[in-house]
Amino acid sequence: MRFISWNVNGLRAVLKKNFYEVFEAFDADIFAIQETKCSPDQVELALPGYHQFWSSAEKKGYSGTAVFTREEPLRELHGLGIDYLDHEGRIVALEFPQFWFVDVYTPNSQNELARIDFRMQWDDAFREFCKGLEEGILPSGEASTPKPVVMCGDFNVAHNEIDLKNAAANRGASGFSDEERGKLTELIDAGFTDTFRHLHPAQAGIYTWWSYRFRARSTNAGWRIDYFLVSNQLAPAIEAASIYDDVEGSDHCPVGLDLNI
Repeated sequence: MRFISWNVNGLRAVLKKNFYEVFEAFDADIFAIQETKCSPDQVELALPGYHQFWSSAEKKGYSGTAVFTREEPLRELHGLGIDYLDHEGRIVALEFPQFWFVDVYTPNSQNELARIDFRMQWDDAFREFCKGLEEGILPSGEASTPKPVVMCGDFNVAHNEIDLKNAAANRGASGFSDEERGKLTELIDAGFTDTFRHLHPAQAGIYTWWSYRFRARSTNAGWRIDYFLVSNQLAPAIEAASIYDDVEGSDHCPVGLDLNI
């Protein structure tokens, strides 16, 4: 199966650029996007052969996630099950016969780490949410079938120094604070594999996001903050984990995963 994830930084904007071209070229079984900045009633999106699942923020023009899948899922979830964390459209989770698929747009901790407390609560809740799906416990407390998890999205953190161009200058800043990096470590240590690093443990200089300022993309002064993680039991099934940094249209580029399942 082929999975693609892309923070489009505004779906309506990228539809005027190259979204359909990119979507068709990847020919993915599941295509996830983040930062839609719209609800499905605000856009006409024709994707024949795909089922569409959206989570939209209550605040107009903000956040939002969506998943487009060839196979119809068994079940869909649109939040972590914690009310104060579930108003920004940051989760689409779909159950399939062999796995759960989770699309996430993790909250940004903002300048001066102004939202770090919310971010820490989110990271803890998200980890418990994914482990619950894996273990067969839904946010409602209802029991389900234990299944491995495939998760993807914009996690808004560069995990290690190899994952951004200017590590020393950004240490402690939003997206590279010890707190955020530590929470991603906790998620991975809970039983998940960073698929790109699994196949490319030492590859440097490849990123998924570049600031619009300071000619960051043209100088490749980027960050790797978009990920595919899978339950450890799926690690042997990873065939490819890719970063498509030649695809423009957003300040992020798509990332991909091919799994033999």
